[in-house]
Amino acid sequence: MDESGEGRLYARFEKYAEFEDVQRSLLALDLTVVPTAEESKEETVKLQQLSNILDEYQEQSYLLDPYLEGLVVPVVDSLKSHANVSISHPSTAFSPERVQRVALLLYGYIKCRGYKTIIRFLPHEIADLSIALSYMQNANTLVVEVDQWALRYTFLLWLSLICMLPFDLAQFDEVEGGNQTALSIEHIGKGFLSNAGLEREGAAIMLSRLYMRKDTLTIFRLYLSWCKDTIRESKDPFTVIGLLQVLCEVLKSGSVGQVEQALPDVLAIAATLEGESTLIVNTVVRKYKTKLVSRVALRILPARSARRTDSEDSIDVPDSIEIVLEQLFQSLQDKDTVVRWSAAKGIARISDRLPTDFADQVVDTIMGLFSIHSVAAASIYDLPAIAECTWHGSSLACAEVARRGLISSEKLPELLNWLSKALYFDLRKGAHSIGSNVRDAAAYVIWALARSKNPSELAPHAEKLARQLVTVSLYDREIHIRRAASAAFQEHVGRTGLFPHGIDVLRKTDFYAVGIRRNAFLVAAPQVAEHPEYRRYLFDHLLDVPLRHWDANMRQLASQSLRLICLLDLGELGPQVCSRAAKLLESPDNTDIHGGLLALTELSIACRDRASSEVEREQQMRDIFKYLAIVPHAVLVGSRNEIVTAAACQLIASTVTLAEISMGPSTSVPKWRQVVDFGLKHRRVPVQEAAAMAMASISKLVDCFATSLGRVLGVIDYDSFPKCLPDSISCLLDANVEARRNCYFAMPQIIQNIVLHLNDHMSPEVFASLFDALLSGLEDYTIDERGDVGSWIRMACVRGLTSVSEILISNARTIIRFDDYLTPSKYHLAVIGILKQGVERLDNVRQDAGECILRLLRLPLPDVKGAERWQLPSCGLLVELFASDTESVSWSDGHWLFPRAVRLLEIEEYRQPVLKGLVISLGSKTDSIHRPVSTSLSAYARSLPASGPTDAYDLVTFANDLIKYTQANLSSNNIIIPVLQTFNVLLEAGALEKFSSDDSGIRSLGSLHLMASRHVDRLKSVQRIHESMKTVVNLLAFDAMFERCITSLPSFLAHRFPTIRSDAAEFLYLKIQSMDLNRDTEEVEELLLETEWWVTNNQFRAITDVQTS
Repeated sequence: MDESGEGRLYARFEKYAEFEDVQRSLLALDLTVVPTAEESKEETVKLQQLSNILDEYQEQSYLLDPYLEGLVVPVVDSLKSHANVSISHPSTAFSPERVQRVALLLYGYIKCRGYKTIIRFLPHEIADLSIALSYMQNANTLVVEVDQWALRYTFLLWLSLICMLPFDLAQFDEVEGGNQTALSIEHIGKGFLSNAGLEREGAAIMLSRLYMRKDTLTIFRLYLSWCKDTIRESKDPFTVIGLLQVLCEVLKSGSVGQVEQALPDVLAIAATLEGESTLIVNTVVRKYKTKLVSRVALRILPARSARRTDSEDSIDVPDSIEIVLEQLFQSLQDKDTVVRWSAAKGIARISDRLPTDFADQVVDTIMGLFSIHSVAAASIYDLPAIAECTWHGSSLACAEVARRGLISSEKLPELLNWLSKALYFDLRKGAHSIGSNVRDAAAYVIWALARSKNPSELAPHAEKLARQLVTVSLYDREIHIRRAASAAFQEHVGRTGLFPHGIDVLRKTDFYAVGIRRNAFLVAAPQVAEHPEYRRYLFDHLLDVPLRHWDANMRQLASQSLRLICLLDLGELGPQVCSRAAKLLESPDNTDIHGGLLALTELSIACRDRASSEVEREQQMRDIFKYLAIVPHAVLVGSRNEIVTAAACQLIASTVTLAEISMGPSTSVPKWRQVVDFGLKHRRVPVQEAAAMAMASISKLVDCFATSLGRVLGVIDYDSFPKCLPDSISCLLDANVEARRNCYFAMPQIIQNIVLHLNDHMSPEVFASLFDALLSGLEDYTIDERGDVGSWIRMACVRGLTSVSEILISNARTIIRFDDYLTPSKYHLAVIGILKQGVERLDNVRQDAGECILRLLRLPLPDVKGAERWQLPSCGLLVELFASDTESVSWSDGHWLFPRAVRLLEIEEYRQPVLKGLVISLGSKTDSIHRPVSTSLSAYARSLPASGPTDAYDLVTFANDLIKYTQANLSSNNIIIPVLQTFNVLLEAGALEKFSSDDSGIRSLGSLHLMASRHVDRLKSVQRIHESMKTVVNLLAFDAMFERCITSLPSFLAHRFPTIRSDAAEFLYLKIQSMDLNRDTEEVEELLLETEWWVTNNQFRAITDVQTS
């Protein structure tokens, strides 16, 4: 979306009273009492309510500051009291759920306001160390439970605060000189460094605070050695990330002496890390490595004063600084933004401490990165995709350097030259483009220049810079780029006052004006173009960039904006549009051709509005129309050139004249009629609409007639024209795919028109052909690039069958031989078909089908002899399920429908089609459909007896119905896969457990096993193989099937597709753990875990071991 919703701005913590009341009620609960399910649900709702309120203030969290102490301290006291009791009275049992909620509440504060603010409210007395440390060390406390991550995180932060207190840790040691307390804290922290969650963050903070103490310097040196060994030996990126976080914190806040002693070891760690290819590929590892080396340099160099002095320019720069800068320059070209951003900040901070000459060399190197990929490129649009990373990193570094005032006046022209290119960096890559981050960073650089440079230095470049920023703020595709450019423009206007008409232009291109792309193009841009200083630049930019943009919507808006700008000076700009659009039409690129056609179309609209006479208007239209001849006819009617065809039809619609029409083949564009004819026949709706516009323009000039056949045939008065009825029906039945939907709508209209004289106009045989066509339409599942377009036809047929049935049954008394027209069997087939649609996967189809079923349920029986033959089977049950006055009927709501729909399986006449519909729905990828179908089918299956009387539906028959459905369609994955998914749902829900003691059930499971395991090696559908594998593994739970399933497992564990092997091993391992197989599975589990299933040939040895185990 181009528009972004702005969140509400608060002036104060408005919900404080409500928040405090809810929190007080939550903290008043006894943590030692295990809540009931209902109480637990209520407490969870309260916690969620508190979390939602904190989330509302996330962007303005400072508003909570006056209230934080009163809110946070009770939460902290509750956790401290819990820890104290857990240590002093180990036998006291606590409710894990309630303790977790309190910890999550404290984490909510930390997430909202930041740990640095919240940590101030944690207890920080010396006596608290023994409580927190003992609690974290005790294996019997809740802190060891897997889901108590928030509890562990908050206690690690508490320990980090305690570590900052100026007291000797040795006083807590039981043995003098052993550093037991410090080592215990270190041991706890190291244990969490390998975690992937917040515990690692808390552990890193805690360890850094520990190592920065004066009494732990020896332990820190040992930690550095441990880091080097861990990097060489461990391949776990989480551990390495954790230890790097600790080092970064120590280098940032540690004492100068401590850092200087550690520098050789830290540089060695960075060098070791560079050589570990398995670790350095991790983005976060590279980010922290970049941060680490930059902080090394910052601690080597002395801090500079606010105003640079000569003595600061004469300092000696250590050789290690050059090594660090070289690594940071490499990181500027990293493929990940977070690494580039960290490197840019590091380079700028280091440059700020370097002598002026050295800092200038750094700036030269940064700007030199722009030229790496530019040497062989004719223009910026010819750069390789890899240039995006380099240009973005360079721009970020330039911005950070400029923000610190390190860009000299001599370097400014070169920098602005590169920025003028970076502002338009937009490289096409497949179906999208890359470079928005480069453009954003370029705007950031210009913003920084306004804050750091004197106006006199910027004055020579101001006008060009103003035009470039205005152009980007108006015509960039991305909202954040337009707003960034607008912010940079605003900064220059406010700080330098050099931009032409700065205040007025800023008013037209402010944050909100450029926030909506359409508004920026069509409102703000023409207003800015009123100033001659900007008009020509905007005009040229539109023709050079947006009209040639890869996004068709951008080209459309650009052409409209071009028209509005041309209206300011049509006499001068109009001819230039024609000449430059003609060059676009000569391009081999369809994008350029499309942009050129759109520009000419919009220009013709402008000329028509401004023409002083009819003669002048006609001449201008003919002059523009002839440019269409430049485009080769093969391009205009190309099979994949629908946007060009549509644009050509729009140009014809806008410029065609009576003179061109009258000239026939002698017209300036000889084949324009063929273009319109091709557009009318095109399968894409936008092309049809454009061609229809052309026909509409022609029809205003020439008397012509066109109509929608299906619609017209439905409303003809056949009483007045009875002879045309057979031909009309024949036409409807023979309609092509595109016209079918309208024809299906027309069928009930025809019946409605002639029902009073049905016997005179239509024979039972003809009516049967119409009814059969509607029935066959229920099976239309046509799919194209627009999705399930067959659903349009199915919905039309559902409504048509209902309407036709209503019309005939309501008029049964007047129709001779009524039962020959609407036979009971056909009528029941219609109801069955509608019911099947009513339980399938599309919400809109189900809703239509449900409404039609209700209409049929309320329809009285026909007033004919033997009317009971049209009575719906089990009509009472249908009314009870779907037509109850006390229920709100919504067939589109799966949670409402499917628990009722499964009961339709009790009606034999509806059983098979309804079961097919339910299976199709269960195979849906939409969770709102899949979940309620799965739950409902499982519950229904569990309610069935394993086997029973022949006239009652039982579980065996249910399973056999599913198996028979697949046996008739073994080659159709669209049927087999949903059925296998259905069985897997039933097996995993325990719905088929009754088969364990039923011979018929075991035979059904045997058939299922055969279907799932047969010819697995020949199948090509990964999804079908995957579902078959799950079925075979799920059947292991049945003792009678165990041996057969074991013999089938090699088909999956040794499959030629690595993903099947890996997924089969993983699924089998999980199932073995959850199933009670009455066998020793430890060896099998170990083999499944240790085998590298992705590697070919490894699985064959493992499979033999699994089978023998």
